[in-house]
Amino acid sequence: MAGAARPGGSALCRSRVPAVYRSRDPVRNLRLRVRIQRVAPAGPVLPRVPPLAGPELPGRADRAADAGAVPLRVTAASRAGAQRPAEDEEEEVEVGWQEKLFSQFEVDLYLNESACQTPLDWQYHEEIRKLEKAGGRKNCRIFTYTDHDRFTNLEELCQKVTDLDHEVPSYLVERMANVRRRRQDRRPVEASSLKSKIITWEPSEEFIKNNHVINTPVQTMYIMGDLGPYGKLGRREYENVLCTIKVDGNGVITVKPDFTGTKGAYRIELDGEKREVWEYTIENASAQVQPEEEEREQRVFRELYGRHRDYLSGLVGSDFEMPLPGTLRLFVNGEIVSAQGYEYDNLYVHFFLELPDQWSSSPFQQLSGVTQTCATKAVGLDNVAYFCYPFTVDMFYTQEDEDSLPQWPVLYFEVLSLDFWQRYRVEGYGSLVLPTCPGVHMLTIPTWRPVGLGPVAEMRRFFIGGSPELEDLTYIRIPSTFKGKRLSRFGFRTETTGSVTFRLCCLQQSRAFLENSALRQRMQSVLDRLGGFSQQSSVYNVLEAFQRARRRMQEARESLPQDLISTSASAVPQPLEP
Repeated sequence: MAGAARPGGSALCRSRVPAVYRSRDPVRNLRLRVRIQRVAPAGPVLPRVPPLAGPELPGRADRAADAGAVPLRVTAASRAGAQRPAEDEEEEVEVGWQEKLFSQFEVDLYLNESACQTPLDWQYHEEIRKLEKAGGRKNCRIFTYTDHDRFTNLEELCQKVTDLDHEVPSYLVERMANVRRRRQDRRPVEASSLKSKIITWEPSEEFIKNNHVINTPVQTMYIMGDLGPYGKLGRREYENVLCTIKVDGNGVITVKPDFTGTKGAYRIELDGEKREVWEYTIENASAQVQPEEEEREQRVFRELYGRHRDYLSGLVGSDFEMPLPGTLRLFVNGEIVSAQGYEYDNLYVHFFLELPDQWSSSPFQQLSGVTQTCATKAVGLDNVAYFCYPFTVDMFYTQEDEDSLPQWPVLYFEVLSLDFWQRYRVEGYGSLVLPTCPGVHMLTIPTWRPVGLGPVAEMRRFFIGGSPELEDLTYIRIPSTFKGKRLSRFGFRTETTGSVTFRLCCLQQSRAFLENSALRQRMQSVLDRLGGFSQQSSVYNVLEAFQRARRRMQEARESLPQDLISTSASAVPQPLEP
């Protein structure tokens, strides 16, 4: 974590927050300029050293003798140690992506042929020999670790998850420590050549490591600083990470810490007696694109995007799909969100959609479904089961009689429960008329269930499951097969149970919606007037109630005796003649 002490004996004095960039240019063009400088020590001021021996001034010898101090002599070696070279106090290096700069430790290590074991070690051995012949390495304290070095592997393996000093890795951390997201040599599978084995029943350890995480190849580079005292360079305990750069295959560049800019330099305070403080800056030294090249690049991208747009247009087509004349298309994206307020747990919903006359759908359209079994959890005073079960329905309405009102599809559903002992119970029935207005609708529908006579039915429901059920779910409303004048439910006992919440996204499409206002005024068809207005539902309900009341008045008049009708008619007072 930022600000935590590093095992190398140093502490960061400023938060190292990573920054994420995205670039379409090749990553090989990335260059960084790193500058490091030693500043004043952060420790307490040490006591003054007695004056050195030299030409005596008047009165100085007396004061020294009185203080009891022993005069010291300045030797040639002490003068050489006191005057450090300029490159030891300050250094600036410009490094490119995956550019290798050797440290003093690596130079001493790889010059020894007995320490070279891998082909990469021998490659570094040859490069260091060439550097020695050319006069030695140019860098002093700043060096790099590339993506192929051992340090990169160990750093990713030993990353801490928390900021605890004595962290105990969990089982998941130990398993994930061996999974590397970098340089996964996996070839992309073409869409035309699918694997014959979709499921690997006996995966190997290597297969699990390669497929456990998202396959996003990431390359890493570390810019390091050797902050050891002068004359003691090359010790691993003085190595500090100045900057970490990670680049994935999507052009995402992560720089930790971010470029210095106007925020000021980063500070590293070393532990020890002297408590030296180092400051360093990180700048983006990549070459800027010339205006001509940028314009040419933008032109190439515009041509590429134009070709891709033409390709997509060719796949979709230029003709927009329209329904037939005189047809209304109703497209519903629905979701059974939740069920709440029921007695038992492990609920699921069975539903189906009934299409009235003059409505049709595709032969492959599925008009029914069953949700998954969902356990409930306490939310407030209710037990709620969240299904989030989606369904899609595409229907067409064709009007044949202009005088009749259109009947909208009805969604019937039943809520069921199934416990661990396979006891099956009906929790409730309900119905929902699809909204006549387009848009998003959140509807909560109450449900009910049949209740048997006496306590035996409830005891059977509790102990062995089972309850009175409806043979025909359309009996929740007026069944479509009912042709009589009256539907009696006398003696049918029910009980109110919970409720089910639906989310419906309705879309209506018709050629009548494209007509202009002048033609729309002359339309006499009910279908042409279905414009999705908010008053449509209320007008439809009023007309339906009016027809129902008129029918009942006509039936009541026919049931009255004829003599009563004639008597009431004769009792009407006649107007007086003048």
